[in-house]
Amino acid sequence: MKITEKIEKAEKNNRIWWSFEYFPPRTAQGFQNLVDRIERMRQLGPEFIDITWNAGGRTSELTSEMVKTCQSIIGVETCMHLTCTNMPAEKVDIALREAKSHGCRNILALRGDPPSGQDEWTATEGGFVHGIDLVRHIRKNYDDYFEIAVAGFPEHQALPEEELQLELHYLKEKVDAGVSFIFTQMFYDLDLFIQWVHSVRKAGITVPIVPGINPIQTWNGFIKATTLAKIKIPQSYLDILEPHKNNDEKVRELGTKLVADLCRGILNAGLGIRGLHFYTMNLEKGTRMLLEELKFVPRVETIKPLPWRQSLTPNRRAESIRPIFWANRTKSYLSRTENWDEYPNGRYGDARSPAYGELDGWGIWIKHSKEEAHKLWGFPTTKEEVYNLFATFCRGKLAALPWSDEAPAAETG
Repeated sequence: MKITEKIEKAEKNNRIWWSFEYFPPRTAQGFQNLVDRIERMRQLGPEFIDITWNAGGRTSELTSEMVKTCQSIIGVETCMHLTCTNMPAEKVDIALREAKSHGCRNILALRGDPPSGQDEWTATEGGFVHGIDLVRHIRKNYDDYFEIAVAGFPEHQALPEEELQLELHYLKEKVDAGVSFIFTQMFYDLDLFIQWVHSVRKAGITVPIVPGINPIQTWNGFIKATTLAKIKIPQSYLDILEPHKNNDEKVRELGTKLVADLCRGILNAGLGIRGLHFYTMNLEKGTRMLLEELKFVPRVETIKPLPWRQSLTPNRRAESIRPIFWANRTKSYLSRTENWDEYPNGRYGDARSPAYGELDGWGIWIKHSKEEAHKLWGFPTTKEEVYNLFATFCRGKLAALPWSDEAPAAETG
């Protein structure tokens, strides 16, 4: 499902919603640990999650694998980041094809940061120069299959007026090129964010804005993240947190209350914003504490819309029935049934398969001529005669019945 459809549904019901961001780990063990964590955090009720994209290399491949796992096994709607960094058009197309095959309908298109070890961003040969080029490429090749998001930067509100208007012009160009909604960079200054949203709307940009919320985990992590992203820290935050900078637990406790107040301010500012996007940093406790502080209770429909965990891949999204004894063995069930379409006329055949044979129509006609039927079954007129025919069939002494045109299978006896 497209994210804007989820947003529209929540707005229609005047319901607050939230989502989580994760980044692909660098090791196989880290990958499995993150999958387990995402599975646990699904119980916190995110409407969707998103997975970041590294500037080429192994972790960019892991992004695609993470999207596949989240869509098919965990069953949570997933948005995939995609950047221009170190990405020629051919690699972008591979990533998009894989995303589509996994049932992913949402892409966050970014220019991206310079690769590790480089200070300046440079375009890759055969790649894209700006984020808008990536947006146009996706729209040109995939029409409206993917919902496309871009990043917004509330800190731009502090720029000189001329620079601010230029940044808003660039953002408006992206929206006009086919962007459906905006994820913001993290921020901690509520007034600055409110002013920026008003500036965005004044510039004629009407698509949904999803605020990016970064829980405060530790003092060092907080300072490092805000310094790297050049985020303004309100003096009130520093006054409260700095005296406890050597006590991680206290910083997290106080930081949770500060960020919760920020979230309430956003939701109560009359901006029409009813959703929050949490940058988890692949950590569980900080996000959980923040949701508990906000008293956000997950909806049953979000956590478990069906008695079993639904897969969101194209060939399973509409699946509505599974054997009850597979309810708690999702991975086994998926692996055992993923190729059932290869045997469309077997006993477990899927009638939706393009290779499925003509339906048998039991009860409508018999696959024997009148003469063959009389030879096989005679002219039974009583229940006892029908019982005897069935018993003879089960003993393997009768080749067929009206509702079974083949002899009994070996396991029948």
